[in-house]
Amino acid sequence: MKFDFDLLVIGAGSGGVRASRMAAAQGVKVAVVEAAPLGGTCVNLGCIPKKLYSYASSFPGHFSSAKGYGWSKVESHLNWNILKQNRAKEISRLNGVYGNLLKNSGVEHIAGWGALVDAHTVQVGERTYTAQYILVATGGIPMVPEVPGRELAITSNEIFDLPQFPKRLLIVGGGYIASEFASIFNGLGAHVIQLYRSEKILRGFDEDIRDFLSQEMVKHGVDLRVNSDVAKLEKTATSILVTLKDGTTEEVDQVLYATGRIPNTAGLNLGKVGVQVDARGRIVVDEHYTSTVPSIFALGDVVGRLELTPVALGEAMVLVDYLFGDKKRQMSYENIPTAIFTTPNAATVGLTEEQARQQYKDIVIYRSEFKALKHTLTGKNERTMMKLVVDKASDKVLGVHMVGDDAGEIIQGFAVALKAGATKAVFDSTIGIHPTAAEEFVTMRTPVGT
Repeated sequence: MKFDFDLLVIGAGSGGVRASRMAAAQGVKVAVVEAAPLGGTCVNLGCIPKKLYSYASSFPGHFSSAKGYGWSKVESHLNWNILKQNRAKEISRLNGVYGNLLKNSGVEHIAGWGALVDAHTVQVGERTYTAQYILVATGGIPMVPEVPGRELAITSNEIFDLPQFPKRLLIVGGGYIASEFASIFNGLGAHVIQLYRSEKILRGFDEDIRDFLSQEMVKHGVDLRVNSDVAKLEKTATSILVTLKDGTTEEVDQVLYATGRIPNTAGLNLGKVGVQVDARGRIVVDEHYTSTVPSIFALGDVVGRLELTPVALGEAMVLVDYLFGDKKRQMSYENIPTAIFTTPNAATVGLTEEQARQQYKDIVIYRSEFKALKHTLTGKNERTMMKLVVDKASDKVLGVHMVGDDAGEIIQGFAVALKAGATKAVFDSTIGIHPTAAEEFVTMRTPVGT
């Protein structure tokens, strides 16, 4: 059978674009189907705009720190519209970059929503296209739980472009997305209440990071309330009335739900063609990202192994190599670093202390908490925390964790060390860069509890 394409990709996010480009570079005929702006969640509604807004939120902190360094008091205010306009310009530029990447790679962009017809056919509008292989890389979407008045809430999809800046913002959720937006809008000048139904935010991260970052966020002004949840939302003449499950109420301008994401599979006709999904709606794939239909593949957030942009990129490279290359490339899900762009930042790579204790007989913990040099003159009580998790038997460093300025930038380098199998002795023999916060990771000598 002659197909229209060798590979047809549904979704032009990070994974879909990378797979399309890499496949086209192998000389095969490729098309990508996408109705939304190119780049997916990361470019349009995730990593990039969130980091831009995180930068914006940091300036008041810099302004207030300046006095201790001899600068006169800075008087300034946020122009929400200018921030939105400049963000939109940058995102539009990136959309164009993605379009040029596809065009220059020889990938055909089919504008529209794709739906599976059978194992080798995708329908887009009134037309159908056939392909030897089909890749589903449609990502994820925010999920709002069933709560009375849920239609009054917004998600991360809408938060970047609100008509008016929300002076009073209530955020529901305790993951990294909720925590990041709590810090961002607190820094931009909103009164932020963050609700989380469990005892601690950031489930899945190291306990010391969870505890320490919570304290620092509260210091910075976030009204963090754990063991708390929403009972209902009601519209008033000028605000949203939030009734909590303990019976108390709050009046706010906006309610942001950041309570998790689900695979973006509505309308794909997965069941019709025999593609299996799990209980959470994620496409079930094997080690080669093959679904239960041999010609249909899936990767990225829609399979939900690790919902991070670089993971989708890595998976795309492995898949293209499997389909059109020498099948030697592999994807490891171990020691994948990640950052939380709160104020202050947090970042981590490797095992948490809890994970290490479950997997190894005897571990050693090194931890340091201090006031960074920057704040010795600002008068602020902001603290930094660093932690190493080490296997006693092999001396191998199993986990590196940090809360503090530029944590993501610092942990990226240590992620290389962990991938290389560095031991604590290697850390100890490495000369630090002085004076930096990062040097603390190579100067910690005394284990916790000794």
